[in-house]
Amino acid sequence: MKILTKKIGILSLALAMSISSCKEDFLEAIPELDLSDATVFSTPQRVESQVIGLYGSAKNGSLFGGRYLIYNDIRAEEFVNRTTNSVTGYSTYQGNQDPSDTYIAGFWNQGYLTINRANLFLEGLAANPNAVSTTLAANYRGEAKFLRALTYFSLVQFFAKPYILDKGASAGLPLRLKGETSSANNELARSSVAQVYDQILKDLNEAESELPDNYTTALLRTTRAHKNTAIALKTRVLLAKGDYAGVITEANKIVSTAAPFKSANRVAHELQADVSSVFKAPYTSVESILSFPMAETNSPGTQNQLGYYYNVGNVEYYLNTGPTGIYSNPQFRATDDRKTKLTVATTSVAKFPSPTKFSGVSPYIDFVPNIRYAEVLLNLAEAEAEAGSQTRALALLQAVHTRSDATYTFPALDKAGLIQAILTERRIELLAEGFRANDIVRRGQPINSFGAGASIAPTEARYIFGIPTTEIQTNPGIGK
Repeated sequence: MKILTKKIGILSLALAMSISSCKEDFLEAIPELDLSDATVFSTPQRVESQVIGLYGSAKNGSLFGGRYLIYNDIRAEEFVNRTTNSVTGYSTYQGNQDPSDTYIAGFWNQGYLTINRANLFLEGLAANPNAVSTTLAANYRGEAKFLRALTYFSLVQFFAKPYILDKGASAGLPLRLKGETSSANNELARSSVAQVYDQILKDLNEAESELPDNYTTALLRTTRAHKNTAIALKTRVLLAKGDYAGVITEANKIVSTAAPFKSANRVAHELQADVSSVFKAPYTSVESILSFPMAETNSPGTQNQLGYYYNVGNVEYYLNTGPTGIYSNPQFRATDDRKTKLTVATTSVAKFPSPTKFSGVSPYIDFVPNIRYAEVLLNLAEAEAEAGSQTRALALLQAVHTRSDATYTFPALDKAGLIQAILTERRIELLAEGFRANDIVRRGQPINSFGAGASIAPTEARYIFGIPTTEIQTNPGIGK
């Protein structure tokens, strides 16, 4: 069995140089293994190792293995900083991050490094049609396109204005779809937000058609993309685009018409009876649609790990118990399993509540969830409330909430109240999983920043992250 905690594959080592949208040392370094395409595609094992390497690049601690999630959560109102440590996101927490911030540049660099590796792999696979079977080639293409889409979507959420403000007309990202091994093609202007979204959805539609229905083990099903993974991510992307009809169409592929909500197609996704089980070993329940695995040999790295920020022995950030934080919201009752089982009221370090979804200690090898079925149900609930059946929206909301708080009853809700209840539920269910800031921004709402002590309006420059200084310096086209 191939586990995704292997070291980054051969191609990632051989082509560890990238374009301007990566660190300069990747442009200057001599590859550790100077292997030709013919060599790295010479055996099926080497081809698969490259695919595993793509996941390894995506789960880096600077990206989906840690900081990307953390910075999305600490920007808003759910967390309070304890340490004032500049290394662990304090400027972002205060709302005064700037383009010279090396940690924010780390998202950009690692994101584009991952994108470039996917591009190089897709080109190499096309140039070596006999490297693996037709079926495997389609599988691997789908995985590369899925990871490219996931990365582009996450970056455009951070570094560009939300689609909903102007239907994607504003400047997005440099859209790099060609593999680069030198700085020759550094200069590239930003495509519009709409163009970036179009490419993301193109990749996901193609990935859905190419990916397998399932894998042979629960571990592979959870840690490698399959058709339902691409569909689930599409619901997230379309929700951010405000395409509610599109969300409903996609979600209906993997969500039943009525409760109990589950998938009848390919993988039988459904909510687990005990929400806390999703965050415990072996991390492979059918609620987990995609997670990034960790091991002692490839943990996220110092001060990147989710557990380092939140667990009871360290507590860089603890939960805001004031009126703006979700912890004190009446929809999040004291008897809710997500409070009793996934937070701790006090810790040895700080006498404040802290989340315990990632309770591991060094070397911090908790799997990092990226897509859960609970999110898909809430994506669908929001879309139904906005543009479909409010009855079904409420049923989906109840399914997620009563899984953890069985006796809770929602009051009579009009459309606006129902949407607000669903958005509140997202804050409860997805707490500490990296959704909060993006959920605010995708709807064009002000960021109620606890760290800044202010409401940050969509018109302010700090509402989104500025393009990193390193990119501006190496890509003359970025301002065009």
